[in-house]
Amino acid sequence: MYNKKTKRQHLTKASVLIGAAALMLAAVPAQAFDGKPAAPGPINPSTLSPNEALRAGARQYYSGDKTAAISSLQYAAENGQAMAAWKLGDMYAKGDGVQEDDYKAYQYYSQIVRTHGDDGPESPDAPFVSSAFVALGTYYLNGIEGAVPKDVGQARRIFTHAASYFGDAAAQYHLGRIYQESNRRMAVRWYNLAALKGHVGAQARLGETLFSLGSSDKKKARGLMWLTVAREQASGHDANWINDLHEQFFAVAPEPVREKARSMADTWIERNRPDTLTAQQVPTQ
Repeated sequence: MYNKKTKRQHLTKASVLIGAAALMLAAVPAQAFDGKPAAPGPINPSTLSPNEALRAGARQYYSGDKTAAISSLQYAAENGQAMAAWKLGDMYAKGDGVQEDDYKAYQYYSQIVRTHGDDGPESPDAPFVSSAFVALGTYYLNGIEGAVPKDVGQARRIFTHAASYFGDAAAQYHLGRIYQESNRRMAVRWYNLAALKGHVGAQARLGETLFSLGSSDKKKARGLMWLTVAREQASGHDANWINDLHEQFFAVAPEPVREKARSMADTWIERNRPDTLTAQQVPTQ
């Protein structure tokens, strides 16, 4: 259902949001760290605390010294810093400063879930924990050759937890994709939750599904509305497949349906403009 390229693209949203948080954290002065790389030798409580190591790793990463960042982040991750473990997982998943290794990424995400999986959705680490659940679900959805067998049932359970407990839009989108063929009404439920959060891929797939299920012009207009909303916000990779999908259904829609959908889309975008300006631009074909 999802190939390696798509898996990496699914990390984009979390990378942007959480990376920004890391940059903000790195900018805060930390005791025993003056912006220079840590002194040679192992990091331990006599040199940096786990929180200070996290800050050091963030500074090193964004200054371009990813080798030094790995050491700092590893120490922080080993001592309970979920953000550090998430960043290491992200780096190994993308081959960012290290050799790409899905299994190592899987191990870091698993560590977060194992040690922070019971954290509440309002906890400071919740974005990292939720993203780790989604990453693990994606690995189970695809499998990792020789290491993690493909298990759609396990992926669905993991996505359901992230989607329900954390309200994670990416998890909700994944569930929509899983249910797309077997239970389109369930797919609509999950797509709708993600679409209302500004998830562009979910908006497009929601529109596609509603139009296909629509038994009246009113219902088809609702589907074409969501396709139009998605098209208006899509960029990069998203723009190609969402434009194609929109054109496919726009071509077969009667003119009254087109007009109604356009009006509804304009109204929705106007009312939700603060959200759509920061919509989750996740490549999610």
